[in-house]
Amino acid sequence: MATFLTELDRVSVPHWVVDLASFRRWADSEDFPENGRICYFNREVWIDMGKEQIFTHAAVKNEFNIVLGSMVKKHQLGLYLPDGVMLSNVDADLAVKPDALFVSTEGLVDRVRILEGKREGYVELEGSPDMVLEVVSASSEEKDTLHLRRDYWEANIREYWLVDARPDPLIFDILRHTPKGYRSTPKKDGWIKSSAFGQSFRLTRRVNALGHPEYTLDVR
Repeated sequence: MATFLTELDRVSVPHWVVDLASFRRWADSEDFPENGRICYFNREVWIDMGKEQIFTHAAVKNEFNIVLGSMVKKHQLGLYLPDGVMLSNVDADLAVKPDALFVSTEGLVDRVRILEGKREGYVELEGSPDMVLEVVSASSEEKDTLHLRRDYWEANIREYWLVDARPDPLIFDILRHTPKGYRSTPKKDGWIKSSAFGQSFRLTRRVNALGHPEYTLDVR
């Protein structure tokens, strides 16, 4: 079992973690680290203990959480969850914690199971949600743009929302599932249509009164 680490902090992966099933058992045990982002894909344990950038990562996720979370709740569209929840898919040999995900009401009936943990509560989703979001950082660029683009497609996830707020202009794509892989959804004046939500979205950035980047996710 290969282990890919980013940053300097180290995590001890048990010797018995050799595949997806054993990784999921470890993730549901008391020995699983509470800090950092630890995932399984490409037959490897991927561990990122780096600190999250405020203005190119955390602030971006927060805007999606505010807008999409409120929209899903208002219109009773299903289940929207921010980062921290484990998503697994046996067909794609995958167990990751996306920056956010959305499962429609229909998806909760026949495509996604909500799993209880051994200790308490519900801790994992298994199956194919309608949408996943990843915000690219320096430590996750290869994971987000290469490995997960392939694995989320193999997991039959309808839309992969990919954001990179580091460059200017920022990059926001909605990758739609096709028989031959993900394809970028065409944009018109910055607007992108999502079939998962039935709405169009545009992500913009400005500098606020404090001199900090501020993000706005518009919907129409």
